[in-house]
Amino acid sequence: MKQKLFLITPPFTQLNTPYPATAYIKGFLNTKNIESVQADLGIEVILELFSKKGLENLFQLKPKTPKLTPNTQRIFALQDEYIKTIDSVIAFLQGKNPTLALQICQEDYLPEASRFSQLEELDWAFGTMGTQDKAKHLATLYLEDISDFIIECVDENFGFSRYAERLGRSANSFDELYEALQKEPTYIDEILIALLKKKIEIIHPTLFLISVPFPGNLYAAFRCAQWVKKHYPNIKIAMGGGFPNTELRSLSDKRVFEFFDYITLDDGELPIELLTSPDPSEVGETRTYKRTFLLENGEVVYKNNSLKKDYKQSQVGTPDYSDLLLDKYISVIEIVNPMHRMWSDGRWNKLTMAHGCYWGKCTFCDISLDYIKIYEPVAANLIVDRIQELSEKTGQNGFHFVDEAAPPALMREVALEILRRKISVTWWTNIRFEKSFTKDLCLLLKASGCIAVSGGLEVASDRLLKLIDKGVTVEQVAKVTRNFTEAGVMVHAYLMYGYPTQTVQETVDSLEMVRQLFEVGVLQSGFWHQFAMTAHSPVGMYPEQFGVVSVSSPLDGLGDVFANNDINYSDKTGIDHDQFSFGLKKSLFNFMHGICFDYPLQDWFEFKIPKTKIPEDFIFKALHDEVNFNSKPNAKVVWLGGEPTIEHFAKSKKGSSWKMMKLTFHDKKESFTIQVNKLEGEWLVDMLQKITVKNSKVYSFNELKLDFESSLENFEMFWHSKPINSLRNFGLLIL
Repeated sequence: MKQKLFLITPPFTQLNTPYPATAYIKGFLNTKNIESVQADLGIEVILELFSKKGLENLFQLKPKTPKLTPNTQRIFALQDEYIKTIDSVIAFLQGKNPTLALQICQEDYLPEASRFSQLEELDWAFGTMGTQDKAKHLATLYLEDISDFIIECVDENFGFSRYAERLGRSANSFDELYEALQKEPTYIDEILIALLKKKIEIIHPTLFLISVPFPGNLYAAFRCAQWVKKHYPNIKIAMGGGFPNTELRSLSDKRVFEFFDYITLDDGELPIELLTSPDPSEVGETRTYKRTFLLENGEVVYKNNSLKKDYKQSQVGTPDYSDLLLDKYISVIEIVNPMHRMWSDGRWNKLTMAHGCYWGKCTFCDISLDYIKIYEPVAANLIVDRIQELSEKTGQNGFHFVDEAAPPALMREVALEILRRKISVTWWTNIRFEKSFTKDLCLLLKASGCIAVSGGLEVASDRLLKLIDKGVTVEQVAKVTRNFTEAGVMVHAYLMYGYPTQTVQETVDSLEMVRQLFEVGVLQSGFWHQFAMTAHSPVGMYPEQFGVVSVSSPLDGLGDVFANNDINYSDKTGIDHDQFSFGLKKSLFNFMHGICFDYPLQDWFEFKIPKTKIPEDFIFKALHDEVNFNSKPNAKVVWLGGEPTIEHFAKSKKGSSWKMMKLTFHDKKESFTIQVNKLEGEWLVDMLQKITVKNSKVYSFNELKLDFESSLENFEMFWHSKPINSLRNFGLLIL
């Protein structure tokens, strides 16, 4: 029997771009000639709900709450205005109706409820925003007002990027979720099921694959599986994705298999291929599985008995976004944080430079799991092949590399390959703030189209960074963020508080470090999150090594297990880290907008904190240490500029004369000239042609030195001369 697969991402993940898991799997299935269709039911439900017809139906529903709040009463009273404007606003946010921005910005077009009260306090932050961006923000507030109405009157579990997340987060027991699934479908469920029904009737799949990346996708995944299992019991159903990979590794609750036939873990290519293979029982053999839970003889079993090895990254194919409604995603601007804005505004093709993490040591991270533990980089030329293929197929040249931490050496090779092929790309990724990111490497990445990086500063304390095994110091982070910032690449830092054994003093000092990084202008974006202990991290597996004095397992006292990841703990300090949350986030909000650097740290908290022990010029001094100009012999030398125009002239002094060359260069912004003697000039012109980024061969610093010294003298004096320093400022890079 020929297999036909239907892959979905259930509601809700992102409004502006599809989550890439199904596209990755579809790309792999293409290499095996296995027919598949994919859908992002999240965006499809949103478009059904936020439409003229959808709102007409919504406002006709009987509110679940007997007494409406004044805000909801206002939205209900203005329902005609919402129904009239919704289709135009959605089209605008899809990029199809740009002229509407002028009307939206006049602020008498959209009906306004409580979300618009934020405008007064945010006006200063958005004051310099262009018309299109301001209109996007106002339109986003308008959608959030409608969302508030839905939550209060129709479905308390609704959320744009998550649905019934409470039921999925830390759901150690399946009881609450199972109980919710026995109830009548909600209004949102009915929209979802109606869309699913149409697709199943058209596609007629033999295998239904549901990718569940986050807790906020879990409830809808079960609702989809429940409906298909009831109406099409012959269709096999499998779940995979980030949530089962981290949360369901101890699964033993049989009730899960009332909805699903299979739960697969980690890389999905081989497990899915084995599920699609012909039934081996027809030839007297037994089916083998790769990392798959199933029900056998009434018991949950985990099977990993296939001898086949997982596919290499070079073998999995290019992600395939066909079938997805790429022109119908919605770009929104929710909050002022510039990195979070990139998440929600614009559509990004997702790619990976390397599977896993090349560092793989951070003690708070799930480094025991394969998705981080198994590191495998993809060849730079293959990455750029995939960039070109996806750009052509999707019509989009924006790329988000979703690596755990993109390797600097591979980033360099990818950037060189992009420049060599003369293609225009916009891209961003996640990194470690390591010393490999020199000023010149950052300039190269910027030239190739890199616009932003995000990385974990975590706890800005050298003691705790060592305990985390981050492999960086605060001083090093400052220098790397400076290099990116000066190259024109935006930097976002992930910040952490409440790490085991962290003292109040260290939290305060951490905040001071962050304050200084923003004050000197080397950080543009950041986000504080509280430490959470997970079962698959070193802290979770060996808590006693990290000062955790008591740990209660989420499995204690439970029978059948559903999810198992977050662990309750207390550390020996006994500090209530929750109390710092508001102050840390409020201070960061202001620092991101370049204000309040002179506020005493005490002003951010309503309780007494100690004074910081960090010198007020710590970061400033770290950034003004002497720079080592020595170049390693094996460093790569690359010229990003073009060929110069040449003029010959003679120079004379005290009766002597010598031949000179004037070289004029043109870059995108300006022109500049250098003057060198004729022999050095001829060598330089010839060498710039050899080391231009357009060439496939890359020369080392030592090769340049040897070539120069084969006919000339004093290479060091020439290399550190004013003309070469001028070229260093305009695209002569040492990598």
